[in-house]
Amino acid sequence: MRQATAFWVEEPGRGALRVQRLAEPRRGEVLVRTLYTGISRGTESVVFRGQVPDSEHSRMRAPFQVGDFPAPVEYGYLNVGVVEEGPHDLIGRTVFTLFPHQSAFVVPHDAVAVVPHDIPARRAVLAGAVETAVNVLWDAAPLVGDRIAVVGAGMIGCAIARLTSGLPGVDIVVVDVDPGKADVCARLGVRFALPDDGPDERDLVIDTSGSQAGLQLALRSAATEGEIIEASWFGDRSVTIDLGGAFHSRRLSIRSSQVGMVAPRRRGTRTLADRMALAVGLLRDEAFDALLTGDSSWRDLPHVMAAIADGSTPGLCHTIDWRDAA
Repeated sequence: MRQATAFWVEEPGRGALRVQRLAEPRRGEVLVRTLYTGISRGTESVVFRGQVPDSEHSRMRAPFQVGDFPAPVEYGYLNVGVVEEGPHDLIGRTVFTLFPHQSAFVVPHDAVAVVPHDIPARRAVLAGAVETAVNVLWDAAPLVGDRIAVVGAGMIGCAIARLTSGLPGVDIVVVDVDPGKADVCARLGVRFALPDDGPDERDLVIDTSGSQAGLQLALRSAATEGEIIEASWFGDRSVTIDLGGAFHSRRLSIRSSQVGMVAPRRRGTRTLADRMALAVGLLRDEAFDALLTGDSSWRDLPHVMAAIADGSTPGLCHTIDWRDAA
């Protein structure tokens, strides 16, 4: 009987490693041995703290989640590994899968996205973040020459900023309360500002801060008839914003963006697999290595997840190394 090691949220605020049975791959399935997983800091912290609202238990399930919110639950979706068994053309290939933190797993072969040979495996864990960024930009539809602000220099905000910076004539600035994020933004080739120094009159503002203050700043930063794309997930936290003052007179708009479905502008021409393949290919850009700010052994995952969830371990994408796991 094959076994695998997996990370579970046993109860809100406490995680543990479990050894569990690994099914034999059947026809049309692949056995993947994990190399790295990545912690999606915002969403996984909400899950770890048990803050997924009751109304979102179904919609916020990860593709291969086991268990139910709030706990016990096996959750995660940034996994890069090597196919050990399956269709001949996939054996030995490095693949990205929306699978939780687990040393090995079996999934349908069409659930994996092949990582090109010229993309390092550890960088490939960012495919989920870049996929989200692609969907946000499909929702936002920035134009050539736009003045754009991204509020929140987290993994998603930085990925959005890097992709947006390639548009001709765009003036892009990332705004965050942490001055330490300036170095990451410099490596990404985008301008950084603290909230008090952030520019206004932005044609488009994308909020990824996950904070009430961030969303209010986004409203203040928008130009007349500007648009705010809310890409954060607040879990079960209530958010109060001031819609008085210039909100109506300046005809501002707020729209949500969420990665669970392909953005309406591309839903008729792109599948989820198409979107993921695009995201993986975009990771040929070496600048994305700036988002990889920590790495730990799988043995330390329960402690690492707790430290990320309580804010004592800062950074962007923290990767977990599974290469020596049984």
